[in-house]
Amino acid sequence: MSVPHRVAAVRVSPRSALVLVVASAAGVAMLCWPLLLRVHGSTRVDPPFLFLALLPVVLAVVLAELNEGGLDPRVLAVLGVLSAVNAVLRSVSPGTGGIELTFFVLILAGRVFGPGFGFVLGCTSLFASALLTAGVGPWLPFQMLCAAWVGMGAGLLPRRLTGRSELFLLAAYGVVSAYLYGLFMNLSGWPFVAGIAVEGHEGSLSYVAGAPVLDNLHTFVVYTLLTSTGSWDTARAITNAVAILVLGPAILTTLRRAARRATVTGVVTGQEG
Repeated sequence: MSVPHRVAAVRVSPRSALVLVVASAAGVAMLCWPLLLRVHGSTRVDPPFLFLALLPVVLAVVLAELNEGGLDPRVLAVLGVLSAVNAVLRSVSPGTGGIELTFFVLILAGRVFGPGFGFVLGCTSLFASALLTAGVGPWLPFQMLCAAWVGMGAGLLPRRLTGRSELFLLAAYGVVSAYLYGLFMNLSGWPFVAGIAVEGHEGSLSYVAGAPVLDNLHTFVVYTLLTSTGSWDTARAITNAVAILVLGPAILTTLRRAARRATVTGVVTGQEG
């Protein structure tokens, strides 16, 4: 008896997984270093240029996938198409009021093609959209990294759920990832904004160099809750959930059809007893 056996369209090899872990660890260090800094209060704190190491690491992810057979030319073609689609979606919905259509496609693609593909797609999508909208700046590497985490996380969700259960899972992930994306992006810039004051809140919400970690962390959480959680992040979360629930079934079907065409097919042969 011959049974068709499908191999995943994008396989994360041990080497690729290691590179993803290294890239993520470097990203966490890039985001959190100000909280751990020990300096005198009068010392000026400037952002380091560690983010320059991010792009070579991302390139290493792609090369590791290619060398291990994780991305064949057909999958690369899908990556290019989806990156272009996300770039266009971001240009027509540039986050005004928190409405961004980029992330729901990223989540669905990460779900279908896996965490390695989702990580790379997050980076390429934000990079392409930045070129398209003239949005290149010091914030771009952080946007690329955080979007990469969104795509990678979607690929790591439980695989057994299907149908409506899968859609609800993806919608819930879209909500959670929207808030986390806003949180991390706030953290990337908050330490370098001086004189933060929010109406209705007494005292400054600025970062204090050398202050205890918990004090700065508390200030940052309050800053995030007052400036983005109830507005930008919530709008992004609603956009993700609605788009996934409404457009998700059709897009998942299309992406899975593309994934099957990009899958290496083999045959497992056994004998009937």
